[in-house]
Amino acid sequence: MNQTNVSNELAAAPVGKLLFKLAVPTVIAQLVNLLYNIVDRIYIGHMPGTGSSALTGIGLCFPIIYLISAFSALIGQGGAPRAAICMGQNKTTEANRILNNCFVVLIIEAVVLSVFFWIFGEPLLWLFGCSEQTIVYALPYMQIYVSGSIFVMLALGLNLFITTQGFTRFSMTSVLIGAGANIILDPIFIYGLHMGVRGAALATIISQGLSCIWILRFLTGKKTRLRLKKSDMHLEKRIVIPCLGLGLGPFVMQATDALLNIAFNSSLQHYGGDIAVGCMTISSTIQQMVWIPVQGIGQGAQPIISYNYGARRPQKIRQAGITMAVLALIYTLLIWSVILAAPRFLIGIFSSDQALMTDTVPAMKLYFAAFIFMLLQYVGQTIFKALNKKKYAIFFSILRKVIIVVPLTYILPYALNIGPNGVFMAEPVSNVIGGSLCFIVMLSTVLPELKRM
Repeated sequence: MNQTNVSNELAAAPVGKLLFKLAVPTVIAQLVNLLYNIVDRIYIGHMPGTGSSALTGIGLCFPIIYLISAFSALIGQGGAPRAAICMGQNKTTEANRILNNCFVVLIIEAVVLSVFFWIFGEPLLWLFGCSEQTIVYALPYMQIYVSGSIFVMLALGLNLFITTQGFTRFSMTSVLIGAGANIILDPIFIYGLHMGVRGAALATIISQGLSCIWILRFLTGKKTRLRLKKSDMHLEKRIVIPCLGLGLGPFVMQATDALLNIAFNSSLQHYGGDIAVGCMTISSTIQQMVWIPVQGIGQGAQPIISYNYGARRPQKIRQAGITMAVLALIYTLLIWSVILAAPRFLIGIFSSDQALMTDTVPAMKLYFAAFIFMLLQYVGQTIFKALNKKKYAIFFSILRKVIIVVPLTYILPYALNIGPNGVFMAEPVSNVIGGSLCFIVMLSTVLPELKRM
C-alpha cells in the first residue's frame, strides 16, 4: 500500500471493511507478540521438579516487565495517535518530527530503566513478594530481561508508528519474526543448554532484538510515509510534551498493572504463600492471552478514529467506534464462556502440578467473574486516547486499578475473612464499577462533541 492509498483508505474506505483490514493483522501481531512471554511461562512451568516455583518466580517479575512496557507505551501510544492526527491534517512533516523525537526518547528511557533495575531490582523483587524459593528464579530472569530493554522498548514503541500509517502487514511481520525466534530459541536455551530461566530471558531479548532490526529497517526504507531521519531527531519540547501528555493514559494503565500486580502478590504471599502467588501468575497470564484480540481490535480502530477526528468526519468516528465495540463484545462473550467452562484446559497449558491446578481453578473463576465489564473500560479508554482526551484516559486508568482494586486487595481478605479469595474477588468488583463509569462518561462527553462537528 503506497502513501496516498493509506490516507485515502483511512478517509474514504467503508469503516467495517477498513477496520477488518487493519484489525486482523493487528490481532495476529498482538497474539504473536504475547508469545514472547507466554512461551517462556509454558516451558518454565513444565520444568521437571522446579516448574511451579520457577513459574511463580517469573510471575514476580511481572511488575518490572509491565513498567518497561508502560514507558514504551508512554511514547509509542502517545506519539502514534498524534502522528495520525497530523497526517489527517496533511501535516506529514510534523508527523515525521513526532516519530523521530519519540525514537530518541525511547532510547533514553531504555538506558535509564536498565541502570535503575540493575541497581534496585533485587530489593524490589523482595518487596513484590519473593520468597527464598522463588528469588533464585526471579532475580536472574529480571537481570537478563532488563539488559535487553532497549530492544523491547523500541520494538513495542516504534511498531505503533507502522500500524498507525496502515501498514499492518509490516507491523505484524515484525512481531512474527521475534515470536518465531523465541519459540525456536526457548527450548534450546532452557533445556538444550540447561540454562533454565536465564535461557528463557535470553531467548526473549534476542528475539526482541530481531524484531527491532526489522522495524528500524522499515522506518528507514522507501515504503514508509514516516521515516527515521537524523535531521528530525533533535528533541523539541513542543513535540515531546504533548506526546507525553497523550501517552500518560496508556502509561498509567500499564504502570498501574505493575502496581496492581505488586498488591496482588504481596497480599497473596501473606495469606496463601507461593501457591497462591502461582495461582495469580497463571490467572493473569490467561487474562493477557485472551484479552489480546480485544486490544488488537482497538488498535485497528484507533488510526481510523484519530485520522477522521483530525479530518473532522464525525460519522466515520461513530461508525468506527460502534464497529469496534460490537466486534469486541462478540469475542469477549465467546472467550468468557470458554474460561468459565474449561478452566482446567487453560491452566494445564502452563502447569501440570496438580496441587497448583486444584487451587487455581476456583481462584480463576472468581478472578474472571465480571470479565465482560473490562470491555466497557477498554472501549472508553480507546476512544478517549484516539481523540486526544488525555485527562479522561488518565483518570479512568487510575480509578479502576489504583482507587478501587488496590485497596480492595488488602481490605476484602481481612474484612470478609476469606483469605486469598478476597484478593481474587477485588478484580471483578473493580471491573464492574470502573468499567461502567468509564463507558458512561465516554458516551456523555464524546457524543455531544461529535454532534457539534
